Formats: sequence, structure tokens, C-alpha cells
Amino acid sequence: MSEFIAITFDDTTQATAALGSVRSLEREDKIHLKDTAVVTKDTDGKISIKNEASSGTETGAVVGGVLGAMLFLIFPVAGIIGGAIVGALVGRAVSPGVDSAFVKQVADDLPAGGSALFLLIKDGDTGLLIGSMRRYEGRVAQTTLDEEAEKALEDSLR
Repeated sequence: MSEFIAITFDDTTQATAALGSVRSLEREDKIHLKDTAVVTKDTDGKISIKNEASSGTETGAVVGGVLGAMLFLIFPVAGIIGGAIVGALVGRAVSPGVDSAFVKQVADDLPAGGSALFLLIKDGDTGLLIGSMRRYEGRVAQTTLDEEAEKALEDSLR
């Protein structure tokens, strides 16, 4: 079952640094991510959103590429157009990723000079993820973790 975690920080560098810690766990095969997003709001209030490609987008690109290549051999122009359309539809159906409307809402609520980290976790050891957040100071904006895990995450961010 997937877990969703959104954490806000008062510093523009914290969300990116925290994502680096999470990526380390992913490289060690301790957790598997579906999607991530990092939002920063500079001191002038300008918002930057870096939403990494979700698994659904990647799957859609692969399926669209294969179908497009097959169709291209028979109908060159239709293959390119058909592959792009099918890829987009498959990507959208497979995994919606981090909800962009929610990301925008949190971004709007960030203080100037703040940042936010959004994680959509496919599976893995959430205890290790919570432990990796101990070096950062932030607040849980939203999560699908159970009450005990959410409390542990909140405590680790102090």
C-alpha cells in the first residue's frame, strides 16, 4: 500500500536535503518511491516546483514508445501520433503521482524562504524513512501514515 507524506520547512534548502536522505534509502533498496516533489518559495515569494516523473509517466512513455515504434513501421505518421497519445493515456491511468493541486495549495501557504517535500512511497521501511528525517526541522503537512508513525515522524522533525 502506498503512503503519502508532505513536510514543510522554514528554509529553502531543507526539502531538497531531506529528499537526498530519502534517495539514499531508495538506493539502498530500503524504500521504493512512486513520485516526489520539492517546492521552494524564495524571499520574494516566487514559487518553484520540481515534480519528478512518477512511475506512471515512465510506464506510459515506455508503452507509448513501443506501440509507436510498431505502428511507425506500418503507418509512419500515425505511429508517432498514436504512440504519444497512448503513452499519455497509459501514464495517466497507471499512477496519478503527487496531486499537483495539493502541491500548489501547500506552496501558496509556505512562508517566504520556505520549502516543502512531497513523497509518494510505494513500499519499504517507513521507520528508516522517519529516522532519516531526524536531522531536519520541519512540520508534517499531511500524511497517510498511521497515528503512531505520524507521531514518530513529527517527533523526528523537531
